[in-house]
Amino acid sequence: MAGSGHGSNSTAHAFGSILDANPDALLALTADGTVTLANAAAARLFGYQQEELAGRDYRTLLSPASRGEAEHLIQQLASGAEAFPPPREITAMHREGTEFPAEAAGSRFPSRGRPGALPGNGQGELDDGVSAGTRLLLSVRGTSHRQAADADLRKAMSLLTATLESTADGILVMSSDGHVAGFNDQFLTMWNIPAELLKGDSEEPIMRLIVAQVSDPIAFMARLQELEDNPEAESHDVLDFKDGRTFERYSRPQRVGDKIVGRVWSFRDVTPRRKAQEQAHQAMLDLAAQAEKLRAMAFQDPLTGLANRAVFNDALAEALQEPRLKAVDVLLLDLDDFKEVNDILGHQAGDDMLIEVSRRLRGCVPTADVVARLGGDEFVVLLTACPDADGIAACIVRCLHVPVTINGTVLRPRLSLGLASLGRESVGPSELLRQADIAMYAAKAAGKNRFLRFHPDMMTALVRRTDMESALQLAVPRGEITVDYQPIVSHRMGQVVKLEALARWNRGGERIPPSVFIPLAERTGLINEIGAEVMALGMVQLAEWLGQDPSRSLSVNVSGVQLQESDFAASVLTLAEASGVAAYQLVLEVTESVFFDADCSLIEQLSALREAGARVALDDFGTGYSSLGRLQDLPVDTVKIDKTFVSMVRTGQERLPILNSMINMAHSLGLTVTAEGVETAAQADYLTALECDSLQGYLFSLPEPGERLGHALLHAEEALQALKAR
Repeated sequence: MAGSGHGSNSTAHAFGSILDANPDALLALTADGTVTLANAAAARLFGYQQEELAGRDYRTLLSPASRGEAEHLIQQLASGAEAFPPPREITAMHREGTEFPAEAAGSRFPSRGRPGALPGNGQGELDDGVSAGTRLLLSVRGTSHRQAADADLRKAMSLLTATLESTADGILVMSSDGHVAGFNDQFLTMWNIPAELLKGDSEEPIMRLIVAQVSDPIAFMARLQELEDNPEAESHDVLDFKDGRTFERYSRPQRVGDKIVGRVWSFRDVTPRRKAQEQAHQAMLDLAAQAEKLRAMAFQDPLTGLANRAVFNDALAEALQEPRLKAVDVLLLDLDDFKEVNDILGHQAGDDMLIEVSRRLRGCVPTADVVARLGGDEFVVLLTACPDADGIAACIVRCLHVPVTINGTVLRPRLSLGLASLGRESVGPSELLRQADIAMYAAKAAGKNRFLRFHPDMMTALVRRTDMESALQLAVPRGEITVDYQPIVSHRMGQVVKLEALARWNRGGERIPPSVFIPLAERTGLINEIGAEVMALGMVQLAEWLGQDPSRSLSVNVSGVQLQESDFAASVLTLAEASGVAAYQLVLEVTESVFFDADCSLIEQLSALREAGARVALDDFGTGYSSLGRLQDLPVDTVKIDKTFVSMVRTGQERLPILNSMINMAHSLGLTVTAEGVETAAQADYLTALECDSLQGYLFSLPEPGERLGHALLHAEEALQALKAR
């Protein structure tokens, strides 16, 4: 390579090492697509040994949907129409069968014997893939790390490298003693560096030239110093230039065997992408301004274009004032589990669903007096002189339940609808709407995705629900909140390592299920008082058991509502100190939903607890849409695999890559793994073989009250012994 200053053999060896140090996967191809050479990054990316890739058809490394795109790229290269065709976004295939987003680029290079031929990994030149023809080089880079929060910008563009001279990236190799060991022409071009400077004995002129171009020289030099102080570190960041350009900067140590001999730097010009992001951001600001103008409109919902609450109220009042020669029906509907759409797919997806629901709703009732959105996911229809309001209500439920695709995800909207009609007795607008609201909640209680007509008996159910809420207000003062404990065992240690505290409500001899009173407590804010009571009881009742072995822990479920309290962390630590329980013996279980749109104070609460020694567990892991992608960003120490995944193990002979992937990924991030819902020995053996750290479920013990804790512990230990004897 120009400017390397080495002989051909040493250059080939150095280039081979450099290729293996390159973070991009490099595949040398023959004209028919056969891989003749792959670097170490390719082996890591696709999950094969390097020698296994040789001789393989490159198409087997791509998902079927991406093969056509890659073929088009290869044809462009083979034809010579473009030296460096634009990179293509593709979906690659790992050896285990999992797909991942990537970016592919390619180049041509002459066959052996011509200038610039690709050297092998320190072992001489490649065998000719095409006699007296042209070889092709395919470069693949995973792009998962570049997925942005904005749905339109989640798939980031990645220019992929081929060889040092054919890549679009600028490459610089520095030896451990601070001298330039290699570079390519693209590096010189990107940084406007004369080649003569790199041949000098001093790097000061080069550094002066580089530092003069970047927008933040102090941060630039500080980052270099960090990497100099830590030679084993890898780096990936962004550089902004005074002239408006933006570079992505990659850096990783160059190794020969186990010895670090230098550092490889890779620079990529992402200025067009940055400008596109800025343009998209401006477009979003423009849309927001337009939305504000729509909100100012007096009679229209700004999102869906339907009538708003004011229009509906006026129309209903007018209909009830007219001579009663016609029917008046109010159909109030609410989307079931709509919050999950926002939490899992994002608020834009939620808005898209609301728009689609409003479109379908208008189509179902073209003769309606008013179709309005009252707010959120609540809609209302006003019918007058309608001969069959029940038939229209049934039609709405049926038509809205048709699948819809939102951002590539197929969803089936579900709704609960309440129907109230003007009867013989005159009622006011607010009362008629209230009756429809009561009927709607009755439909939800009856199983959702249905409609119910208002009946006076529904008032009784409302009174009952209100009565339960009132009783829950007094549950803690009356001592009705108790705690059951379920053991969590370590197969490796052969003992119970944790006890999970589970809230129970005993109301006048009747045990109210947690699935009933916990959502009610969260909705009313009583979860703070109940959660504090459960934590206090757990610490007091288990203080002796915890004190006997510092490796034991108490696990307590924490609601997102509790975490919104500014003094939550301080209260927990104060309670632990008063109970004689060490902070490091506490595990706080949260669901992934608490992290959606989490404000800074919530993260600060969890961080304060972790800094004091407490641990955070992510409950129901795997059920959330973005757990796998966001896990490394969440302040957690443990993940609890949801029982729905464990239940897939029936005989123990199943091949379930998802369980293996979840456990391996968690371990790779330094997290421990607990499997919930273990009910059979086959499930326990299967999870133990996957190196799952701890197990929990009925196989070891049912949840037991404090007075039966000894029985629960004994049952768990007996179950562990039985497993080891298998």
